[in-house]
Amino acid sequence: MTGRRPRESVDPLGERSGKAARVREKRLFVLVCAALAAFAVCIAGVAAGTLSFGPAEIWSGIRGVSSEPLANQIIRNIRLPRILTGLFAGMNLAVAGALLQGILRNPLTSPHIIGVNAGAGFMAVIVMIALPGRVEWIPPGAFAGALLAALLVYGLSLAARSGETVRIILAGVAVSALLSALTSGLMFLNSDQLEVTYGWLLGSLSGRGWSYFNLLWPYSLAGIAAGVALAPKVNLFSLGDEIGSSLGLRVPLYRVVLLVVASVLAGSAVSVAGTIGFVGLMAPHLARLMVGNDYRYSLILSAMLGGILLAVSDTLARTLFQPVELSVGIVTAVLGAPFFLFLLFTKR
Repeated sequence: MTGRRPRESVDPLGERSGKAARVREKRLFVLVCAALAAFAVCIAGVAAGTLSFGPAEIWSGIRGVSSEPLANQIIRNIRLPRILTGLFAGMNLAVAGALLQGILRNPLTSPHIIGVNAGAGFMAVIVMIALPGRVEWIPPGAFAGALLAALLVYGLSLAARSGETVRIILAGVAVSALLSALTSGLMFLNSDQLEVTYGWLLGSLSGRGWSYFNLLWPYSLAGIAAGVALAPKVNLFSLGDEIGSSLGLRVPLYRVVLLVVASVLAGSAVSVAGTIGFVGLMAPHLARLMVGNDYRYSLILSAMLGGILLAVSDTLARTLFQPVELSVGIVTAVLGAPFFLFLLFTKR
């Protein structure tokens, strides 16, 4: 009598759950590494400059107990608030870009490209002219400008009887060019009144102390928290409007809500750092390459990568050609333009 070897039992549900657990662990590992990298970038940014500092000096300077008063001043009141402001501004721009890419289903979308940054900058300059010295009104004004620009671009695309993302991007480029020209004109006509320079239009973190950081961080925490909470809704947008609606997504409502959140984030970043481009384009795309398209993870990673990109760019801007300091927007453009061309010629 010949017996047959019994087949090994297969548990497809167990295999799938095990694979899902490994993917989740990989994503969490990437997030932890990104957080450590952000911390390392902050330390390096504080250390680098005309005067360099070691870890012990940085720790003493942050606590204000360094034996050198100059080191205390440079570390605690100049470099630390500047690097943190850059970190939070980069996080805001990256999350805004990720949200816009999600609801418009186009990886080439960013606050800079579709006019959100330009709208924020335009309204920020108007506030500076109308309310000189009232810096606390600049972030709300920038948010209003970003939101109006986003709604204008979306409205123009609908008026063209097409919700295609290509038309949205084309409308955004046109609106961005117009608002940037108006902003430049206002700054030229009111150069004696404004405390900003052309470098602000390119993006700058020069002289950003604790007052700027204190203006920024509440908007950052509120906007990023809202974005993370709405991440499952953004996942549904990736399926298309019809499928999302069939799954219970109220498409028009959440599209406007997410536009508001993106506008808060982009507007607050522009209000303190100027119109910095490409961070909101690069960081979300890199995040998707690293952790996939699930916005519950990619949105958080986008924030970390955006902060790292802007903090590194600012450190390079102020150290590459010492004692001359570049605008950080120049560095992000040098990094971002080739990346943008790469996206144009790939099918990712």
